[in-house]
Amino acid sequence: MAQPEHLGELRAAVAAGTVPHRSVKLEMRQNLMDLLRRNETLLPGIVGYEDSVIPQIANAVLSQHNFVLLGLRGQAKTRILRGLTALLDEWLPVVPGCQINDDPLAPLCRSCRTRVAEEGDALPVAWLPRDRRFIEKLATPDVTIADIIGDVDPIKAARAGLELSDELTMHYGLLPRANRCLFAVNELPDLAGKIQVGLFNVLQEGDVQIKGYPIRLPLDIVMTFTANPEDYTARGKIITPLKDRIGSEIRTHYPRTRVAGIAITAQESWVARGDDGNGHDAPGTVDTVVPRYISELVEEVAFVARDHAKVDKRSGVSQRLPISCLENVVSNAERRALAHGESIAVARVADLYSALPAITGKFELEYEGELRGADQVARDIIRTAVGQVFDGWFTDVDTSAVVEWFDLGGTLQVGDTTSAADLLEQTASIQGLRELAVHAQVDASAPAPTAASGVEFIIEGLYARKKISRSDDWQYHATPKRPRTSQTAEQLFDADMRIPQGKKKYYN
Repeated sequence: MAQPEHLGELRAAVAAGTVPHRSVKLEMRQNLMDLLRRNETLLPGIVGYEDSVIPQIANAVLSQHNFVLLGLRGQAKTRILRGLTALLDEWLPVVPGCQINDDPLAPLCRSCRTRVAEEGDALPVAWLPRDRRFIEKLATPDVTIADIIGDVDPIKAARAGLELSDELTMHYGLLPRANRCLFAVNELPDLAGKIQVGLFNVLQEGDVQIKGYPIRLPLDIVMTFTANPEDYTARGKIITPLKDRIGSEIRTHYPRTRVAGIAITAQESWVARGDDGNGHDAPGTVDTVVPRYISELVEEVAFVARDHAKVDKRSGVSQRLPISCLENVVSNAERRALAHGESIAVARVADLYSALPAITGKFELEYEGELRGADQVARDIIRTAVGQVFDGWFTDVDTSAVVEWFDLGGTLQVGDTTSAADLLEQTASIQGLRELAVHAQVDASAPAPTAASGVEFIIEGLYARKKISRSDDWQYHATPKRPRTSQTAEQLFDADMRIPQGKKKYYN
């Protein structure tokens, strides 16, 4: 059906029921109800929130609430808010040229009311697409009331010969310009107190004061916010009246299972290097392969970091960590494959250590972590993650034959730049190693880069479980055994301290 082009046609279409006329909150509510009746997914692409966050958002929309998303960084808060535009109508009729998207059937601003009175049914109607009905503002301490609400424009008043108190002299801020739209404020607690007062006046009473002049702004708007839980609840960060006027408080979270985390990382990361990211083929690239255990390792790094004693839990560990990490892992595998002329680039455990630059910048350290250093903390996290994933893949699997090879004096020198052929040649004499790779879903017919990745996973897993040792230059060897001794603990202490037996009493 053709869209009405004039006010008279719009009135007729609304009366006939072919064009809806409703508030934006009711619009979102009714569109969500239609979506639920069709059993369609709300917020497609948001993974891990199906049974927690998304039902609460649906309840807030059905209740016609303004709401706030509370969560640490990297929990898809902004993406959720942007995805809510799918609940808006595809097109919205507005008065053409109006700064606040006025409804032609019920205009708010004085200039639009004047136009409707003068032009009547001949008034042209413009149509606003849904992607322009999302207005977003990042809250910073320097934001002013003029930025959000508006200000009196003395130049406009002088040119039109108007008093400063005249409504036509007002220059509208972001909030009035979001009339009949979805308005989002990121990091709400960073807004100054007087700005927050302006927000709750608009939310509840529909009026504000600009330079001492009262302005009625009964805006039709959906207000959404994001905030860090600590900032939101800390005294002095958010004014109580504003918090009281926000209908629903919804808490987001990091992925609760490794499967959900892997799905998010696979969705967001650029791993298929044959695609330039814009849907076009990228010539000259090699095929990239990420084995399942590598995907688990990358995700487990984030899970371990979130629970690590030396990582600041109040700051959180963003889901961007495994996304950036996986991209770096694939890039290192790609670099190795190109250097050695390998047909495919298969990610290996060593590539995870080469991805430290994508890890260390994604978390904040406690005091003890600062003393140890970000690189060393990240290496500890990776080793823990490798051990936990290795245990999952090799539960009740006998690896003693490989450990025995190292105990008998065997050593292995590899690294992230070692070619697949070289790695397989060096490990060919290790009894039972290739057979163990079957437990990592690497069979005997696998190409060399894939087999090398499986073999390295086993060896690094044994190191992570402290069955064998490894130096900083990636030389694997047997774990040193403690020497047996018949000396007592007291004698060993004296020997370590190099205390002469006759002087012992001075150290008691």
